[in-house]
Amino acid sequence: MIDRGKKSVLGILIDAVDFEAALERIFKAASARRAYAVSALAVHGVMTGFESEEHKYRLNSFDLIVPDGQPVRWALNLMYKSGLEQRVYGPELTLRTLKRAADEGLAVYFYGTTPEILSLLVSRLRERFPRLIIAGAEPSKFRTLDRGERQALAQRIRDSGAAITLVGLGCPRQEIFAYEMRPLLSMPLLAVGAAFAFIAGTLPQAPAAMQSWGLEWLFRLKEEPRRLWRRYLLLNPYYVFLLSKQWIGRSYAAHGTRPTHEIGCG
Repeated sequence: MIDRGKKSVLGILIDAVDFEAALERIFKAASARRAYAVSALAVHGVMTGFESEEHKYRLNSFDLIVPDGQPVRWALNLMYKSGLEQRVYGPELTLRTLKRAADEGLAVYFYGTTPEILSLLVSRLRERFPRLIIAGAEPSKFRTLDRGERQALAQRIRDSGAAITLVGLGCPRQEIFAYEMRPLLSMPLLAVGAAFAFIAGTLPQAPAAMQSWGLEWLFRLKEEPRRLWRRYLLLNPYYVFLLSKQWIGRSYAAHGTRPTHEIGCG
């Protein structure tokens, strides 16, 4: 098990952990009924924090941010000699979390995506993990939630008996959601991105070889060019440029600016 604590990648504090350490931390918080915000960040997620001081503050307040993307893992190994042999891939972390939750009898709640994908997700998970206790599943509203709506959602999650909530709203909406909902929920909130669609089978995953070589972005760009072209064709080279500057001595501040208002992503 590897857990070397938080390390700055362009001012975003990423936890140099492997799957085993991440799961231990998540389930320790779940067992203690403790609020615990978790996200799995690839390059795009890191850059959302780099480009916004308020979002940097949100991300750096998270209890656990795992290196979802290979370029993020490479950065941790290159600059901090973290010794991570594999990335902590969000969809895989989701499946390992659900398996352990099933084994330990801890109920889970799903929030996000569309009703159709959510229905397929729940159906597939019931087949894969028959002992998994699904306390509830609620699709995204795809709009801003006011304070009353968020409090009502938190109450539904609490009343369900869930010990862990998994959030699939896409980056950075899901991280904003987890940041703003954490004070209302005494449990881990896992922002897991496209994991819902991958597990439901509605979004194809890159071949294992492309993933291992850090080329998943190329596969996803081919699948969704209009939505993802800016993320990959502009942000990826910019990330490499900035990281090279950090490697040769440039430092990036990690404090950020505390948000002055709530956004209410839902």
